[in-house]
Amino acid sequence: MIRRPERPEVSRSFRWRAHCALGLLTLAAAGLTWRAVNLQLVDHGFLSSQGDARFTRVVSIPAHRGMIADRYGEPLALSTPVDSIWVNPRQIAAATEQIRRLAAALHLDPQDLEQRVTSNLDREFLYVERHLAPAEAERVKDLGIPGVYLSREYQRYYPAGEVSGQLLGFTDVDDEGQEGVELAFDHWLAGEDGEKRVIQDRYGRVVEDVESIRQARPGQDLELSIDLKLQYLAYRELKRAVLEQRARAGSLVLLDVQTGEVLAMVNQPAFNPNDRDQMQPDLYRNRAATDILEPGSAIKPFFVAAGLASGEYSDRSIIDTSPGYIKVGARIFPDEQDLGRVDIATILAKSSNVGMARIALSLAPQLIWTTLTDVGFGRVTASGFPGESAGLLSDYTHWRPIGIATMSHGYGVSVTALQLAQAYATVGALGMRRPVTLVRVEDPPPGERVLAEPVCRELLGMLESVVAAEGATGKKAAIPGYRVAGKTGTAWKATAGGYSTNLYMSVFAGVAPASHPRLAAAVVIDEPGAGLYYGGDVAAPVFAAVVGSALRLLGIPPDEAIAVPADEQPSAASLDRAPGTLARR
Repeated sequence: MIRRPERPEVSRSFRWRAHCALGLLTLAAAGLTWRAVNLQLVDHGFLSSQGDARFTRVVSIPAHRGMIADRYGEPLALSTPVDSIWVNPRQIAAATEQIRRLAAALHLDPQDLEQRVTSNLDREFLYVERHLAPAEAERVKDLGIPGVYLSREYQRYYPAGEVSGQLLGFTDVDDEGQEGVELAFDHWLAGEDGEKRVIQDRYGRVVEDVESIRQARPGQDLELSIDLKLQYLAYRELKRAVLEQRARAGSLVLLDVQTGEVLAMVNQPAFNPNDRDQMQPDLYRNRAATDILEPGSAIKPFFVAAGLASGEYSDRSIIDTSPGYIKVGARIFPDEQDLGRVDIATILAKSSNVGMARIALSLAPQLIWTTLTDVGFGRVTASGFPGESAGLLSDYTHWRPIGIATMSHGYGVSVTALQLAQAYATVGALGMRRPVTLVRVEDPPPGERVLAEPVCRELLGMLESVVAAEGATGKKAAIPGYRVAGKTGTAWKATAGGYSTNLYMSVFAGVAPASHPRLAAAVVIDEPGAGLYYGGDVAAPVFAAVVGSALRLLGIPPDEAIAVPADEQPSAASLDRAPGTLARR
């Protein structure tokens, strides 16, 4: 076979193409080499930061809220760990079926969840469900839905439930105090979240902790003055009375006379702060500190205190109440019966409006006003409770005789149950007004002298007659083995255009043991509707039950027992008096 020789032009073309291809490959290799060097040396910092931005996150380290405990360390409020579900809307919106899976797992409306996600595509964080039990949240996480994440939070739990609900208040979903002690001491209880930098994988799981930016600071624990046993006791007795009397509401405050500490503060109706469905203002407000009332005859002892302080009266003074009524201006104030000439102790024991009006009208208005304000009326206490009312006490320069007479038996002035308890505690402390406190105190404050000791001793003796004297209005407040000094009060409730003649406020306030007072309490029953309405019938038994049990639980020794013969107990018939004499009880 004869081979033809290659043509010179073909050989040259091949070599040229080969050289071109080799040159291109060489340039490509050089370009790749240069790019690799550039990425590793020149752009390394930029690329590293971009990578970190995609996989490194600064996450919060939640700090739990401080515990609230009673005076003996029993927990009243504590924080429990929970998990919240959140999503990255951009990630989860790409798969609609995954939104439905998530909604089914959380028992949510799929359409509602889809609308929430798709309307927040410009965000990277969206809460879907807050405060799930960790086990339930873990089941949602195990579904492996892209864009779904968990974050650890804390939720408040109240072991005593409704027993202390209105006192403690509650926190919101972000664990910030909203009412009660939780709000008043939020700055103390709230912790400060920490931060750390972590590396996460594409599913948002933490792969590695990189560094700690700021340590979490837990909230500080708070020890209240409340005695949980007494709180339960007061709650039980108040609830029983409100139910038996078919009352609209009720409040009770129990104070330590020697320290000013609140040992119990309860209200009815109550609410359970663990049940968010009960978060209604009418239920969660602390009526004992926020609601005002006209106290009726429960204010009479402080007019007597003004009279004793003036030097014009003593426990031996005789007041003429004849003919059983007194006319002031156009108003006539009657007594149930003409008591004639009686001492001041009898005026208090029988709750004589005529006798009190004569005493009040004989005193300088400024002296009365000073006495009332000094014991705490017309001003907030030092408790610091959010929303506490100062009550209503007008300046004495605006008083007229008819107003003074009306005020002397408990109308035209408004107080809170907390103020009333503090005023009686001041008398029990022999004239030393101590600041009311919700926090346990180690060293009792010295207090401020607002009444002379001899005045208080005389007044305590008179107030004992309200409970011990024959035919007195407060006999149902008697505590076997202890002497009680206190006063009943009943008032018509103010309505639009005047006073209702069938809606009542029943009150009893006092101290025990009278020989050396340790406890002061005020009981308020709002609108009793079971037939009885006098403070001596409705509120006084609650005082006896709560204070009597508290004295025994605290180991306070009894003083001279008060003998209350059975035949001297008032009958049901004698208690059904005409509404016209209401203010005297």
